[in-house]
Amino acid sequence: MIGLAYLGALLVSLGGLAVLDRRFRLAFWADWRRTALCLGVGVVVFLAWDVAGLALGIFARGENPYMTGLLLAPELPIEEAFFLALLCYNSLLVWLALDRRASRKAAGGGPR
Repeated sequence: MIGLAYLGALLVSLGGLAVLDRRFRLAFWADWRRTALCLGVGVVVFLAWDVAGLALGIFARGENPYMTGLLLAPELPIEEAFFLALLCYNSLLVWLALDRRASRKAAGGGPR
């Protein structure tokens, strides 16, 4: 059970971002296709970056009792894909929220 702690924390965090996304209709609830494409491309690019770093010996997977031990590739834990999805989703939501706020300010509406 302890081996699922990190993955569980990532999933809870992704769920929290989804709740914020739904509340403010920023990404998935504004345009789910564009958001899925954006997050998918981001995760794939970062996974390629990780694979390159592992192949060059720059990155290494450390043993940790909080991780599942499931690997996407040698030295690439499954949790990394969920972490990268969290990173990309969080970045997208912050960017969209700031863009919306700037648009409102430019229109004279001020913050909401």
